[in-house]
Amino acid sequence: MTALPTRKLEAYRYADIVALGEVWRDLATPERIDIAAQQKVQQVWMPGDEEVQIRRVEMTLRAGASASIFALNTAARYGRIELDVSLHLGADFSFHAANIGGGSSTLEIVTIVRHLEPSATSSQTVRSVLGGKATGSYLGKVAVARGAQQTDSIQSIKAMLLDRGATANAKPELEIYADDVKCAHGATVGELDREQLFYAAARGLDPASARALLLEGFVGGLWDDADGGEEIAELARAALRAIA
Repeated sequence: MTALPTRKLEAYRYADIVALGEVWRDLATPERIDIAAQQKVQQVWMPGDEEVQIRRVEMTLRAGASASIFALNTAARYGRIELDVSLHLGADFSFHAANIGGGSSTLEIVTIVRHLEPSATSSQTVRSVLGGKATGSYLGKVAVARGAQQTDSIQSIKAMLLDRGATANAKPELEIYADDVKCAHGATVGELDREQLFYAAARGLDPASARALLLEGFVGGLWDDADGGEEIAELARAALRAIA
C-alpha cells in the first residue's frame, strides 16, 4: 500500500492527516477515468453522510473530448476532492465545486490540470463558505507543457468567511512552458456585505434568512449548467442554512 502522505507534501499542507489515515487503505490508488476521443461526459459528485469523505480521481481526456464535473464538499469532519486531469488535443474540461462547512470541519479541493497538447481549454470555478472554526482550501495547478500552444485556461476562486474562527486557503498556480497561451487565475477571500444584509433585513427577512439568501447567490450559479442539477443545488442550500 502507498504510504500515507504527510503535510510536508504541498498537496497535503492543510489536510487532516489523522482523518485521512483512517480511510487511506481504500484510497491509496485513485479512481481512473479515461474519456475517449470526441466523447462528452458530465458528472455530478454529491456528498455522502460519512464524517470523512475523500474522492481521488485521475482523468484523461483524449483528443476532442469534453468533461464537466460538478462537485459539492460538505463533510462534517474532513472532506477532500483530489483531481488530476490530463488534456490532449482540443479537449475541454470544466470544474464547478463548492466547499461548505462549519464547526471544526476541514474541506479541501486539490486539482492539477495538465495541458499536454495544443488547443485544449479548461476552466475551474470554486466557491467556499466557511463558518465556525472550519478550514476550507483550494490548491490548484494548471501545467502547460512545451508545445501545448493555444491553451486557454482560467481559475476563479472565491471564499466567504462567516466567523472569525474560519480559515480559507487559496493557491491557484500556473506552470507554463508554451508561449501562445491564454491563462488567468484569481482568488479572493471576504465576508458578507453588511449593506446587502441591511437591505434584505429592511425588506422583512430575519438575519438568518438574509444570510442564507446571500450565500445561496454566492454559490448558486455553480450548478446552472448541470443536467438535473436540482439535487446538488438543494444539498448546497441545506448546507448553507446549517451554517448561516
